[in-house]
Amino acid sequence: MDVISVASSSNLWATVRSVGALNATCSFVALWAFIKVLRTLRWRLKTTQLRGPPRTSFIYGISRDLASSKDSAGMYERWATEYGVAYMIPSILRRTEIVLCDPKAIAHFYARETWTYVQTPLSLVLMESSMGRGLLWSQGEDHRRQRKALTPAFSNAAIRKITSVFYDSAYKAKGAWDTAIESSKDDNTVIEVQNWMNHISLDTVGIAGFSHDFGSLDGKRASVTEAFDNFGNNQQASAVNKAFMLFASVFPIITKIPTKRTNLFKKLGMTMGEISNDLLIRSRREKDANLSGKDEEKSIIGLLIKSESQDAELHLSKEEVVAQMKVLLLAGYETTSISLTWTLIELSQHPDVQTRLREELLAFGSDPTYDQFKANLPYLDAVVHEILRLHPPVGEFTRIAAADDVIPLSEPVHTDSGEMTDSISIAKGTLITISGASINRSLAIWGPDAKEFKPDRWLSKDGISGKAKEVQGHRHLLTFVDGPRTCLGKEFALTEIKAVLSVLVKNFVFEMRDGPDTPVEVVRGILPRPRVVGEDGIGVPLRVCRYE
Repeated sequence: MDVISVASSSNLWATVRSVGALNATCSFVALWAFIKVLRTLRWRLKTTQLRGPPRTSFIYGISRDLASSKDSAGMYERWATEYGVAYMIPSILRRTEIVLCDPKAIAHFYARETWTYVQTPLSLVLMESSMGRGLLWSQGEDHRRQRKALTPAFSNAAIRKITSVFYDSAYKAKGAWDTAIESSKDDNTVIEVQNWMNHISLDTVGIAGFSHDFGSLDGKRASVTEAFDNFGNNQQASAVNKAFMLFASVFPIITKIPTKRTNLFKKLGMTMGEISNDLLIRSRREKDANLSGKDEEKSIIGLLIKSESQDAELHLSKEEVVAQMKVLLLAGYETTSISLTWTLIELSQHPDVQTRLREELLAFGSDPTYDQFKANLPYLDAVVHEILRLHPPVGEFTRIAAADDVIPLSEPVHTDSGEMTDSISIAKGTLITISGASINRSLAIWGPDAKEFKPDRWLSKDGISGKAKEVQGHRHLLTFVDGPRTCLGKEFALTEIKAVLSVLVKNFVFEMRDGPDTPVEVVRGILPRPRVVGEDGIGVPLRVCRYE
């Protein structure tokens, strides 16, 4: 009898516990749903409801269409033509994003970035896992502090001193290409230029930023090179991977689930972290041994080491120092090599532009200095900025409103109810998307020749239309964004690109291997990269011969 009694008590207690757990779960779900409903109601009341394209999927909205498109910038532009300079797009799981295509609205947005408009939870998770809590991850006061600590390393004076490093890398590539041409049966050879632009960019950022030669141009295979190359060999995103990343935008925690791409990012972060730590240890030893000169404190790695012992205003923790190195290593490698590759492609497809550029460089004579790049080579400057306009390395981004706001517009748009408004009310939690690639190539902003590669637009008085002049950003472009997050390495990138082109274009003639009409597509790397259709990896084979 006692046994039965004990068993009954145990069963009763188990039942009570299971019912309690069920009630707790139901209560939690109900509370979550209630909060979600309240937030949705507040968002609808506080946010101007705009027109926009209809959803093509109940689950995905139009997110899957954008993710699968080879020209998402074109999609944003078509919607702007149909719905106005600001519109709403349906996103995954009934979420909604506001897209800004208006220069006045975008200027307002940029002025408040890192404070009112901040990184999305998914961006923060991905950046922290691969690059740490550095300049790209940080927001608000942390971002201001980190940026201020690094700014001296990217001043005009600092870039002026390291211009010779850009030339050293370019001449190394020239020497290797000369040898390849000499050993060929003909007077030309086919060179996979994207790999070479990667080598130039990696060695340059290593020496200029961290006083370390990765030896990529000499054929050395550093661990960081392999980590970067792994992304180049992994472009094809399966439908499952695309869906995974779309759902991760709503539930960032699922990025903890290992996939091929998340594992690549994790490995890249670990590899860059190991290299950064090794470089820091070596640099600290050199500083302690007084082997580094005074100018070393103004280099990137010198400033980072100095910031560890600075006062509260500019102090960076050890973790922040390593994170900055990872950010600068990745940004210095990826964006510059992409821009250089696109430049060689466009010059190969437009031999008249290539010839004119070569003539300007040969007429100038010697290797230009930093100041001469800025003042004495207008056509080189025009070619570089036309590349940055047509092919920005980062095409779009999304931020989330951390506070309520009102965004002004330069022209009125229709609301969902049919009324006209010249401003948009934004509720906290609203997602804002800006496609820099769409703005840079917009027919409405840049005129009827906006899609053409036309460097002359930067030289004639009326080459840039009135609407384009309203775009606030470097030379009316969104390539380097604007406001507090303006690209810190802008002058570094511009000078490196110009220095490398000045050496290569003076000495070589470039052609598409299979003719000027060879199709080029965009594929996934860490950032989107060009690739000749039909090639493996990130292949861009060009036929190269010496200029005699």
